[in-house]
Amino acid sequence: MRILIATVTAGGGHVAAAAALEEAWRSAHPEDVVERLDLIKFFSPLHKKIHEDGYVTLVEKAPELWGLIFGKTDHPKVARAMSQMRRLFPSHSRQKFIRHLQQFQPDVVLCTHYLPLETLGLLRQKSVLPVPPLVVSIVTDFEAHALWMDECVDLYCVATEGTKARLVARGAAADHVMPTGIPIAAKFLSQPKPKTVRQHYGLRDDQPVLLVLGGGFGMGPVAEILAELDKVPGQFQTLVVAGRNKKLRSQLATQDRQHPTHVLGFSKNMHELMAVADLIITKPGGLTSSEALAMGRPLFILHPIPGQEAANSDFLLEQGAAVKVNRIEDLSFRITQLLGSKKLAEMAKAAKDLGRPHAAAAVCQAVITRIPPRP
Repeated sequence: MRILIATVTAGGGHVAAAAALEEAWRSAHPEDVVERLDLIKFFSPLHKKIHEDGYVTLVEKAPELWGLIFGKTDHPKVARAMSQMRRLFPSHSRQKFIRHLQQFQPDVVLCTHYLPLETLGLLRQKSVLPVPPLVVSIVTDFEAHALWMDECVDLYCVATEGTKARLVARGAAADHVMPTGIPIAAKFLSQPKPKTVRQHYGLRDDQPVLLVLGGGFGMGPVAEILAELDKVPGQFQTLVVAGRNKKLRSQLATQDRQHPTHVLGFSKNMHELMAVADLIITKPGGLTSSEALAMGRPLFILHPIPGQEAANSDFLLEQGAAVKVNRIEDLSFRITQLLGSKKLAEMAKAAKDLGRPHAAAAVCQAVITRIPPRP
């Protein structure tokens, strides 16, 4: 079979989910032809810059505006009208994607971003491909925005039963929605030895570890978080991941701290860092949250971005796997309450119960059962 995994760079989550699916599919079906495709490669340089920089700038500088856009478009009729309108206008990137589909002739297209669905729906309407592929929409948050829905979708793979209920309430057929979990890398199935990891990063064995994540782009008030942690009494140590933000990493590394603090750049060993963390301070992206849950680690959420992060936050809070503060000045008080408390242990148990480390394999298995025989 020929499997195309289509995604779009918009934050790191969509691409990470695509990589996890490629890894899982190649492991389960090594005889298949698998290609992972980022549609960004078809964008013009200007379009690419607007897309990549625009989202980051918007959520960082004007999160309320992003929340407004998210809310206004989160209706099936609105999302459908937007998609149909875009299909009326010529697009060089769309034509390049169509040519790629015609050349590759996939049996299955796995979409970890909603943007490919627009072109796949157009192709199905016009019967451009001789044999239409099975189209799978893989929702990478705990709540499904209306843009993830399209008439061309044959199967939805979603995070939870609650996510499924939302799609069914919006018109999706119940037997076309599978609560597989959000696909994450196979390394989160492993159980790194905490003592070995602590030795590698120079961490003490007798103090709890707080893991502060700035995301792949090093966004968010990481410096302000560390300043608040300086106010927390007691003994603990902090691991900080500044992502690809070299300026932030340099700035943080030169500052004196009340507690032992280790500042890292972009990390490919997140499973190891999470394995030694007693609490993860982060924004609640779908992939990061799923990785933490898979490792059984509780989350501390600080003013999530309106839209998908707010929805993810609501889910994690409802399930008892996270706590949240809306103002950064409240952080030190809440951390002081949590460290060593019974509640922290209860949150860790709730996280472990929610974790779906096998989600990528579950998506692949769900897809296999739906593939019709090729003529």
